[in-house]
Amino acid sequence: MNVKKGNQRLRKQFGDRVRVREEEDRIVVSGRLDSWEDIVEACSMCVCKKGNKHVVNDIVLKGREPKPMRLPAEHDSALEGERPDVLIIGGGISGTSIARELTKWKLSVLLVEKEADLAVQASGRNDGEVHPGVDLKKGSLKQHYVLLGNRMYDRVCRELDVPFKRCGQYVGFRGWWNYPLVRLYAWNKKYVCGVKDTQVIGRKRLREKEPQMNPDFQFALYNESAGCVCPYGLTIAYGENAAANGAKISLNTAVLSMEVQDGRIRSVLTNRGRVWPRIVVNAAGTFAEDIAAMAQDRFYSIHPRRGTNSILDKQAAYLTGSIVSFKTVKKEQGHTKGGGILHTVDDNLLVGPNAVETYEKEDFSTEQASIDAVFQKQIQTVGKLSQRDIITYFTGVRAATFEEDFIIEKGRRTKNLIHCAGIQSPGLTTAPAVALYVEQLVVEELGQEREVEKNTRFNPIRKGIPRLRELPKEERDRLIRENPDYGVIVCRCEEISKGEILDALRSLVPVATVDGIKKRLRPGMGRCQGGFCMPLVAKIISEEEHISLSEVRKAKKGSVITYGRTK
Repeated sequence: MNVKKGNQRLRKQFGDRVRVREEEDRIVVSGRLDSWEDIVEACSMCVCKKGNKHVVNDIVLKGREPKPMRLPAEHDSALEGERPDVLIIGGGISGTSIARELTKWKLSVLLVEKEADLAVQASGRNDGEVHPGVDLKKGSLKQHYVLLGNRMYDRVCRELDVPFKRCGQYVGFRGWWNYPLVRLYAWNKKYVCGVKDTQVIGRKRLREKEPQMNPDFQFALYNESAGCVCPYGLTIAYGENAAANGAKISLNTAVLSMEVQDGRIRSVLTNRGRVWPRIVVNAAGTFAEDIAAMAQDRFYSIHPRRGTNSILDKQAAYLTGSIVSFKTVKKEQGHTKGGGILHTVDDNLLVGPNAVETYEKEDFSTEQASIDAVFQKQIQTVGKLSQRDIITYFTGVRAATFEEDFIIEKGRRTKNLIHCAGIQSPGLTTAPAVALYVEQLVVEELGQEREVEKNTRFNPIRKGIPRLRELPKEERDRLIRENPDYGVIVCRCEEISKGEILDALRSLVPVATVDGIKKRLRPGMGRCQGGFCMPLVAKIISEEEHISLSEVRKAKKGSVITYGRTK
């Protein structure tokens, strides 16, 4: 980076309040500004497109202190003295997929997650799209791993017994004068960038496939490889398969500090005891930069970006059977992937997300303005789209770097550390492929000390809870005869039985809370949003856990899981 020119640009925009300097392995931007938007702009101006130096944000936001990380209330010694070969920090899709792949080796693997369940933050708050990679730049890590990850989804979801649909993606365009440019774009994506299923289809075929899309669209960009999956369902499935193969999962476990000596992490202090790992994998999402700082290896920064999605009642499901959106050839502002309308694996429609920069890493609040903005845009895709069909909404926070790309590499100053950071969209799609690469890095690093042997007992197959509402009548009747609890319907909207809830409470990563059951089976996610079934779910939990109804919580203390047993 040309530091002199960089400072000149900053001075022109912000006066003498901000400056940039280049260090051995990073670009540091420091100073003091009045708004978070200005801080993001200043750091983005200093991104170096050549080389491998990332921007570190040391600018102070005037008049505001960042909120501290939410910490679990638990303090015990459940992990005191543990000496895992690998400590994975973060129970999202990155952490759980890495844990599962590492159990293919004779290694002790410990995954810690500060929340009371897996997939509570970004991995449980995204749209679930499996991206084809048509909108990513060639040469980026995102583009490299999205092509690999997309191809793996059929096998991975089959092994983990997770519903997955290749529903395809349609991006509509107005104006025949744009056709040559879009054709050229599609050719480039197909033959240069490797997104081989990219094609341009005409109005007639678009109307046949998606009759509710805006009739003004003359043609569309189509990728048949696009799909959808339940993001938290896949994350939990990865975690359960990891636990079945020997990994430990410790929920409600936050990393508080690290002891680093001679460029190596010696120990990690958690609220549940001090752990002594041989190697640490940093998959901490928006807090990856904080973990990097604890490990004395901070060479990048995360700037959180909020995105809001709305879920529509199933009566609106006819509006699209795939993933639809629209584009103009005019370059859009910001870094959003544009949002769209997605037909989920559970037959709801999901509308969103948008992209709003935020100072807070755990700001999950939803604002009406965000919903309005998303609908105002997407009603141009499907004219019959209506906010009256919304049954719920949620907001997630993406962990973006200023380079807008992933960071997947060994520590630069701290040797027994691997970063899996900056994992924003399409991180769900890339997770299976990224996990294989991190597995390779871990085995190589540990292999320098001793031979790492294959785990010949590794079983990639995870059998999920039977989804009775999807089974043929004969199969459902058979299961009910074998277990009458399957015939007791608890959630009418989603047709969830008592037997399925008991299966979830007895699963390999059990979370005996209303939210834990909701994420695993969907009671409370239908039209009534739990108005009918929540008391029944709570009653089943109290009976199974031998606790009073007053002790049942929406979310509560997590456990340490080893081979499906808790302690």
